[in-house]
Amino acid sequence: MSAFTTLTEALEKNCTDERSLTFIEGKDSETKITFKQLHQRALAMLYLFQNQGLKPGDELIIFLRNNEYFLYAFWGAVLGGIIPVPVAVGISDEHRSKLFKIYNKLQSPFVYTDKAQLERIKKYACENNRQNEFEKIKNSTLLQESCNDMSHSGIRHNAQEDDVCFIQFSSGSTSEPKGVVLTHKNLILNVLAKASAGGYSKEDISLSWMPLTHDMGLIGFHINMIIAYMEHSIMSTDLFSRRPILWLQKVSEKRASVICSPNFGYKHFLKALADKKIAGMDLSCVRVILNGAEPISSRLCDEFLDRMSAYGLKKSSMLPVYGLAEATLAVAFPAWGKNYRAVYVDRHKLKVGSIVSYLEPADTNSVSFPVVGYAVPDMEIRIGDMKGNVYEENTIGSIFIHGPTVTQGYYRDYQATQQVMTFDGWLDTGDLGFISNKELVVTGRSKEIIFAHGQNYYPHDLESVLIHSDGFELGKVAVYGVWNEIKQRDELLVFVIFRAELKEFIQTSKQIIHTMNEQCGLNVDRVIPVNRIPKTTSGKFQRRILADDFQAGEYDEVLKQLSRFDEQDFSEVNTDLTSLQQNLIAICSIALDNQTLGLNDNFFELGISSLALSEMHQCIDDSYPDKVDITDLFEYQSIKALSAFMEESISSKSC
Repeated sequence: MSAFTTLTEALEKNCTDERSLTFIEGKDSETKITFKQLHQRALAMLYLFQNQGLKPGDELIIFLRNNEYFLYAFWGAVLGGIIPVPVAVGISDEHRSKLFKIYNKLQSPFVYTDKAQLERIKKYACENNRQNEFEKIKNSTLLQESCNDMSHSGIRHNAQEDDVCFIQFSSGSTSEPKGVVLTHKNLILNVLAKASAGGYSKEDISLSWMPLTHDMGLIGFHINMIIAYMEHSIMSTDLFSRRPILWLQKVSEKRASVICSPNFGYKHFLKALADKKIAGMDLSCVRVILNGAEPISSRLCDEFLDRMSAYGLKKSSMLPVYGLAEATLAVAFPAWGKNYRAVYVDRHKLKVGSIVSYLEPADTNSVSFPVVGYAVPDMEIRIGDMKGNVYEENTIGSIFIHGPTVTQGYYRDYQATQQVMTFDGWLDTGDLGFISNKELVVTGRSKEIIFAHGQNYYPHDLESVLIHSDGFELGKVAVYGVWNEIKQRDELLVFVIFRAELKEFIQTSKQIIHTMNEQCGLNVDRVIPVNRIPKTTSGKFQRRILADDFQAGEYDEVLKQLSRFDEQDFSEVNTDLTSLQQNLIAICSIALDNQTLGLNDNFFELGISSLALSEMHQCIDDSYPDKVDITDLFEYQSIKALSAFMEESISSKSC
């Protein structure tokens, strides 16, 4: 592997028929191609791109749900020196808004998408007065449906190791997303470091459901496998959302040895598994499960490993790891082949500069953090501050990284780059942690990032969504995430300045829950009325003070009162329901964890998550095949509205 200096060389030298890539789209639906076929089809895609005028250095936004054609486009661009810019399609306006922001941030980008996505972009533009921007996008769009001729080959570009290979854009709903610039050298060295840390060999087999627009999906479980010459499978993320149990069934079937999932994926799997027994599943083949992309729950790791031990899964397979886009991907790995470990420390001594106090697991003051291991090869880690001070072991501080796989900066954003770089060239990750026996422990986020479903959300972004959508005044609404030990995830809290009668706040709360679900796919746990939002003398929000008050129980009484008001208002009884409405209520209630569902209840006001929405759609589709698209649930947001739409559709097709 060390002979490669660019991704172009890696693909060309490994393009044989001896290794293959399988795209899993369903239980019995797969497409298998060899590395040689991948290379040939990438060159054919390059020909189509070059025929449309794309040349080395041009930017190409890849906005596509289909994994197979996504990779043809990605590798076609790489082979031609064109800069791919992967952007997640998603199902909400947040993702479409992000596409517009990224398009405007680039120089003169082309867009590769399909007809269905282009129509959704058009609809979004019309509803948000962005028609002029849409026309620019449309005029620079290449449609997948028009790029099916695989009979010609494009002209390969001779890439150099310091050339920009592709750009990873950060999350962002209303703020400007930042593009992490990755060179061929960044990628090659980080992949080699990751393979070394994970003990990868060409005999390994991998399987992943992570999206290819995510660095773990694209770099960690595809590019890595091309360079390491590994057989691998890519499962549709939507399929995992709908059928999480199929993930490990396919791992067993393919005899995969290297797999992955962020924290929420294990929880989603275990929820679907419940008390079921899966006949014939054998996970003894699994050597490594990478657990990263969001905060890691020790309790959830234990539960998952305990449940799966009956199927032969080894406890030593779980590797809690740490990485970020700015590092290309991998930063720290524990030693593989050993049982994962967690440390238990005093939750009250986690401030920057504090020396951690180790406690016994049973201590009520203890909080656990998995040990994410040693710096991978070519990576340096230090704990300290922006002034260059370096802290001793067991001292809480900001996590800084340095090395040849760390990005040189954000694409066309000098100011953002300067904000994260120290005077001596170290990058501030935005995370907090400490070193314990030379291994890294990550404790929290210094930038108030909220983690949900493997994605990063920034409080000011979500606040802006509410300000622009629901008319809240700037400075009157604050968003924060607080870790909940029982739920094993961040609780999303929204604080709103409100001084009217408390009963009137019920409608405000429902409005906020609805907006956050519909536009961002997020489930709001608590909407809390407050008299003020604390700020610094310079006007910056002090969200942490509100969160501390919440955790101290300051809002318990007002939340109880709101709950009583809400119960009084819920007097609807479902009577005279049609057969279809009865079936839909039963189906949707299961997806909402058996929550009581009224005929006119709005799905999004009930706090449905994006995963629950996918489950709901899949259950409806199982009972009523091809009658409802997932996007229809955004338009028909209650049982009454959805059933009317379906009845009209069913009757029109029967005529």
